[in-house]
Amino acid sequence: MSEAYQVIARRWRPKQFTELVGQEHIVRTLSNAIEIGRIAHAYLFVGPRGTGKTTTARLFAKSLNWEEGPSIETPDSTEICDSIMRGECLDVIEIDGASNNGVEQVRALRDECIYAPVQCRYKIYIIDEVHMLSTAAFNALLKTLEEPPPHVKFIFATTESHKVLPTITSRCQRFEFRSIPDEIIAEKLTVIAKAEDIQVSEDALRIIARIADGGMRDAQSTLDQLIAFCGKTITKEDVLDVYGLVDPEQVDQLAEIMLAGDYASLLESISIISDEGRDLYRLLRDLRDNFRKRLVESVRDPKVGSSDALSRMLDVLQSGEVHVQGGLSQLVNFEATLLKAVEQGRVRAIDTLIREISEMSKTLPPSEEVKKKLTSSEPRKVAPLKAYGGTRIIVEAPPVEVSEPTVSEEPAIEPEEEPTTLPEDVPSMDVQVGTLAAPAPVISQNMQKEIDQRAAELPQDFLDFLDEKFRARFSELKEMKSEFRIKKM
Repeated sequence: MSEAYQVIARRWRPKQFTELVGQEHIVRTLSNAIEIGRIAHAYLFVGPRGTGKTTTARLFAKSLNWEEGPSIETPDSTEICDSIMRGECLDVIEIDGASNNGVEQVRALRDECIYAPVQCRYKIYIIDEVHMLSTAAFNALLKTLEEPPPHVKFIFATTESHKVLPTITSRCQRFEFRSIPDEIIAEKLTVIAKAEDIQVSEDALRIIARIADGGMRDAQSTLDQLIAFCGKTITKEDVLDVYGLVDPEQVDQLAEIMLAGDYASLLESISIISDEGRDLYRLLRDLRDNFRKRLVESVRDPKVGSSDALSRMLDVLQSGEVHVQGGLSQLVNFEATLLKAVEQGRVRAIDTLIREISEMSKTLPPSEEVKKKLTSSEPRKVAPLKAYGGTRIIVEAPPVEVSEPTVSEEPAIEPEEEPTTLPEDVPSMDVQVGTLAAPAPVISQNMQKEIDQRAAELPQDFLDFLDEKFRARFSELKEMKSEFRIKKM
């Protein structure tokens, strides 16, 4: 019987810290801790799946326990090193937190850890997916975790650190594992493909790295599947067909259509993509990444596009992921999300509009005359008429009859008028123009007759002038020294 096939992810699992890619800050910290002898009793490894948490825990356990250790560099093959990497060492106990999450299992661990190691320097407990432990199990572990025996080390690994109790986290040294960049994943896959004698195009490797979403193990599993499907030669089209992805160039064209606001072309492109059986949820995520890239470029260089419009479109694409992934009709939700994103891209925010108008106003030539009209708080003055002596006529605008006093929010700006001049045959008087501050007093019939008689002595063209300019009536007659005042309302 032939030997069982071992997948690429297992065969290419790092056996030395130097082979661990994308986590240089973790390697450096652990190396320094071993060199200066500052080895903590508990570590918490946090990060996305497939970024090397469990592998790092095994490498660290091997560095601490190998025959001539502890040291960061270990031989490729010794009895203890091989047993630790295979998960068969008696003193390096790997526990699955998902299936051993009860308080009974933790109590058994607590009772066992007091015994000295069998063949190694330290007894090391590696608990994977530690966030799956129950609250009672966490509480049962607290005392042992805080003051463990000197020969015991704990290494916890989790993808959801927020589910770990703060009392546990505070007793551990926390290490953050980062998502591995696509470029580093593609470089590692190139090395693997060359060693496996597989011909893979660079475009195909970039797409595989993008599919992995920062996880090296996922990328290696994807490559393994494509080798089974394509054989010794893998092209970009093979990757797109196997995983139902859309070509990055086509994604960029779709983004351009959305920015142009061409609804007809957008719906037609979506229909073609859907008929080809492509993954619309993955396409939505690719569009999100495309618009995110455009937004970053627009912030760095405003000439690229409007960052405000791109930001609103990106918000719609992000909020639509939930509906596209879990909705009843993926196609309908996908179309609605993209159409809404286009509509949001065409909306102008009021604060942006005000800012643009302010910027435009700075380029206009200054007008002193307009500035005076807008900023002057003095009432408009009318040139005084020539005084002849005798009678003074004050012409005032009639009051507006309202039920309650009203306050005008913005003062009306009246256009400048030419200085008013009287006809030449006007008798001796002085005419002033103003605004009536109080309602007209009650006038007796005799007084009204005298006012009308005085007003009748005025020239007709002057009366027409007062009526045309002020639309008022004569309502009051007063004596001022040797003068009379006729007030027109």
